[in-house]
Amino acid sequence: MAQRPQRSSIRGPHSALTDFLASNNISAAEIRSNYEQRLRQARENEEQANGTEDSSTNDQGDAEHDEEMPDEPVESTGTRKRKSQAALKATKAAKQKKEQAKQDDDARIFNSMASGKKSGSLLPGQLENCEYCKKRFTVTSYSKTGSKGGLLCPPCSKREELRDPQSKKSLANKNKRGRRQNVSKILDGIVQSGAPSLVETCIKKVADHITDVDEFGDLPPDLVLSLSHILSKRRALTSLTLDLFLRGDVTAIDIYDCGKLEEDDFHKIFATMPYLERVNLRFAGQLKDKQLEYMMNHNKFIKHIHLDASNLISNEGWQNLFKTYGSQLESLKLSNLDYSLDDKSISVMAKHCTNLRRLKLKTCWLLGDDALSSISTLSSLEHLSLDFLKETSAAALLEVVDRLGPNLQTLSLSSFKNADDTVLDMIHQRCRRLSKLRFSDNCICTDTAFALLFTDWENPPLTYVDVSGTRDVDNANPNGPEDPVGLASAGFQALMNHSGKHLETLNICSCRHISHTSLSAAFDGTRNKYPCLREFDISFHTSADDFLVLSIFKSCPSLRKVIAFACFGIRDVSIPPGVALIGGLNAHHTTVQQDTMKVIDQMF
Repeated sequence: MAQRPQRSSIRGPHSALTDFLASNNISAAEIRSNYEQRLRQARENEEQANGTEDSSTNDQGDAEHDEEMPDEPVESTGTRKRKSQAALKATKAAKQKKEQAKQDDDARIFNSMASGKKSGSLLPGQLENCEYCKKRFTVTSYSKTGSKGGLLCPPCSKREELRDPQSKKSLANKNKRGRRQNVSKILDGIVQSGAPSLVETCIKKVADHITDVDEFGDLPPDLVLSLSHILSKRRALTSLTLDLFLRGDVTAIDIYDCGKLEEDDFHKIFATMPYLERVNLRFAGQLKDKQLEYMMNHNKFIKHIHLDASNLISNEGWQNLFKTYGSQLESLKLSNLDYSLDDKSISVMAKHCTNLRRLKLKTCWLLGDDALSSISTLSSLEHLSLDFLKETSAAALLEVVDRLGPNLQTLSLSSFKNADDTVLDMIHQRCRRLSKLRFSDNCICTDTAFALLFTDWENPPLTYVDVSGTRDVDNANPNGPEDPVGLASAGFQALMNHSGKHLETLNICSCRHISHTSLSAAFDGTRNKYPCLREFDISFHTSADDFLVLSIFKSCPSLRKVIAFACFGIRDVSIPPGVALIGGLNAHHTTVQQDTMKVIDQMF
């Protein structure tokens, strides 16, 4: 006879509470048995207490003794009695609450079914017909309910939100935040149509949660540099976030805001990264001689130094730095120094750092003619950028251009108030390899000298030109003298004839003597084209108007950034996609068109 199959382990439905009790070895039957036993014990104690009421009294001595030491059995009986009564009341209340909850659930389910509401019965992922448009869509946890209780598809949900005043208010605030972000990007020269790339989104997300990041891992150097830019702009670079940029196998450190770093943080940078070749520390106010000496002792491979606002370093510290690295140093950029770095320090630099190819000294308060004479002996220089606050003579500047001009590829001279036409003539004669020229903030050089500089110049066409702030400054004569001072119409025309086809960046800010006729002739939108021009600054040209800006758009197909502060004639201009217009009278109302040809053809 065949053996009867064993009983299967299938059981009836059970709740989550049953699973929890079973997992902790708690038996519901045992709990109930113990509870009933306590109730029986309470009844027996109550009956026993009532039967022995007369015999429970003691003599006076025992009573006094009981006051000091209470009779435990008697009090235990009363306590158990009260506990049993409380337990009975709690049990009845729990049963009533359970029955009421069950009735409420039944009523809710019945009302939901009667009113036709299906949102409670449908789960995310199921299909349903929209109450308004009757289209079939997939239900999600965010699906909204219509006026009759049915579910709405996403398009109908958005239209329903627009009818809600509270939703309109929140949407307006969201759009306002979006506009502010777009304007902030435009001020940075960034115009982006559509969604950002995945890399940009990830970088921004990392920057938003930088305090939760343990390390950058093997991020490429360009992405690490982007994170440094973002965190510096947000003033989020602290001692904690600095550790993310420190890696022993990296040869460069770029921190654009060291304002929150302490002395120990600079020690940590130089100790953690022994193979540094490039040091770029901006706003390094806590960098002192001690940290500089530590760097000279532990970092033997440094070739490029860029320090900003390091005003706690003494002249002796700078001189020791130049002596230590000497001919090993290839580029040196120092800026915003008002306490140290005098002419003697520059003399030591010129004596020991003979292989310097790039030198930038910006806003160094103590440098003068002697520093210029020392710089003129650096025959290996290819890139020179000078911006002194102390007045210097034109003769000292002539010596620099005369000696270094033939080898220079970039030349930047800013705020040399005493530089005259002879300096421009020396640049014309000696400089043959320049690709970048900055000659700004000068009120002596004439328009004739600028025209002669760019006329028949044997130098190749320039790609970067900055002649901002070259104009006559006389409040009594706002139109200037008859012979224009600074870059005016003739000099501008000579500049565009020489380098216009290859220019990538042009800055003529505050060159207010350039006439509207000359600008219109250079940017006529038909004959003259400038295919390489990407950035153009025409700020403080009061003659600029909407017509001129549209002509610039048509003449410069690669244009990406136009700066037009204080150009009150620019009122209502349509901007091609991908172009950032910064400034104008109604800058916050300007619109970006989707069709470039529509923009540049609407005025022609």
